[in-house]
Amino acid sequence: EPEMESSLHYQQLALLVSTLEYHWREREDFFIGANLTVYYTLEQLRHRQFRGPDFFLVTGVSRAPRKSWVVWAEGGHYPELIIELLSSSTADVDRGEKKTLYQDIFRTPEYFWFSPGDGEFAGFRLDGRVYSPIPVDDEGRRHSQVLGLSLGSVGGQLRYFEGDAMLLTPAEAAEIERGRAEAEHQRAEALAARLRALGVDPDVDRA
Repeated sequence: EPEMESSLHYQQLALLVSTLEYHWREREDFFIGANLTVYYTLEQLRHRQFRGPDFFLVTGVSRAPRKSWVVWAEGGHYPELIIELLSSSTADVDRGEKKTLYQDIFRTPEYFWFSPGDGEFAGFRLDGRVYSPIPVDDEGRRHSQVLGLSLGSVGGQLRYFEGDAMLLTPAEAAEIERGRAEAEHQRAEALAARLRALGVDPDVDRA
């Protein structure tokens, strides 16, 4: 399949993977594929008809690393959620051929696409045997029943939401924790300064 079009696409893919893995860090029953080939028939394998979704999720399976996703070796598990990142070279295929494949062959319950370039965002959920559009809420987000989360665009990036709260990456969570620790340290220093001004030594053990 074509390489990702730009650094925006790589950054978006890394964001989707790292945020969900961090949010589900206590779980061991899911696998995230990032630009990983899905083999779904032996005929496809013989004819090298590869399909590599940009992002896919399978639940109820081990998190063990894989070089590819081989459906018949994984107990028949197909991706339950797929996100394609649109680019000029793949957009038509993502909106057409791949959508049909994921609907008719994979039977993937939810399919989203997002363009890191212009923010085009769409989502579909299987309704019987065909995909129906997932409506947006008042914030322009689409809810994923598979994830139990919503997806929406923020600053040109696709992010996860739990209720109104945006899920954080590990780096963002660490930065907030550092900010809290620094604020707590500053409060403690201010309190100590006030005590000293009153003639009380805060460093003396008064137990």
